[in-house]
Amino acid sequence: MSNFIPGQPLVAVVQRIEIKKLRQGDNLILGFSIGGGIDQDPGQNPFSDDKADKGIYVTRITPGGPAETADLKMGDKIMQVNGYDMTMMTHDQARKRLTKKNEDVVRLLVTRKSLEEAVKNSMGGYQRQ
Repeated sequence: MSNFIPGQPLVAVVQRIEIKKLRQGDNLILGFSIGGGIDQDPGQNPFSDDKADKGIYVTRITPGGPAETADLKMGDKIMQVNGYDMTMMTHDQARKRLTKKNEDVVRLLVTRKSLEEAVKNSMGGYQRQ
């Protein structure tokens, strides 16, 4: 983490999201797309402030789909899927982890900018001029 300041509390705000996959024939639909991964160019990620961040991000939400119903948001960074760490995966590994055929429910742990900002603001963080 490039914005870590020694002696300061580390702000990592996570939200648990449970998505029930929608079954369409043989397919299980999650209703969102991802970008990122350790094999991708992090400079192309529009959701990351840290252009060295190779995390997995939600890039698209299907309106009315299972992800939208579960309150997943565009720009959410996926930290875990069903207990598996997603922070050091390739794009393809992440996609496979999310689309396992034998899992009807996906439990995500995500971080969200708006959550981090709310916590920082509630901590009475001082504003540097």
